Amino acid sequence: MDEVTTNDWTTSPRVERILGSYPDRKSAVMPLLYIAMSEYGYLTDEAIREVAGLVGMTSVQVSAVATFYTMYKREEVGQYLLSVCTSISCALLDARDVLHAVEDETGVPAGETDVDRSFSVEHVECLGACGGAPAVQVNYELIEGLGIEKARELVRWLREASPEVVNGDEMQALFGGQRSFDWGPAETTGSAGPVPALEAFGTAGEPT
Repeated sequence: MDEVTTNDWTTSPRVERILGSYPDRKSAVMPLLYIAMSEYGYLTDEAIREVAGLVGMTSVQVSAVATFYTMYKREEVGQYLLSVCTSISCALLDARDVLHAVEDETGVPAGETDVDRSFSVEHVECLGACGGAPAVQVNYELIEGLGIEKARELVRWLREASPEVVNGDEMQALFGGQRSFDWGPAETTGSAGPVPALEAFGTAGEPT
């Protein structure tokens, strides 16, 4: 088993809670990878080793999980990760043009991050919001029915307002259009970084 250097996050109560939720510690590998991402900004080699030590796996085994799922990032991403769906339903409603507008407004080609680590842009396959196409996420917070000009406005708002926490309901109201269905009760929290917003992971916060 790989030797691991202990870091403060590995002994935090949230890690202990997650490890205690599974009869087999190996089953905690995926949530722990998200926590490691929130600590380091991306999955560094050190983060992989630390997760491996926590769950009793080798670094190679943990890396296999981390490289299989695209939401785990092995390279540093920006403060705002913009994910534009280009799957069939979104593509039919000008998602490629939305992607190009995001690329143009941020100055970042899809798959890359700008030099000051403000924006990362990627195209993704199906965000599960086909009825609200075109769909875009900012740090995994969903916006449906985002048109080309509104996409540009969204980028300008992120740059100028620089919110520490992004909230899907707020961005939907400001920039979104047709929804696939009513979302239900308003979310009071949002994402505090380019990791899904989950209170158990310590990655959720309240918008200011």
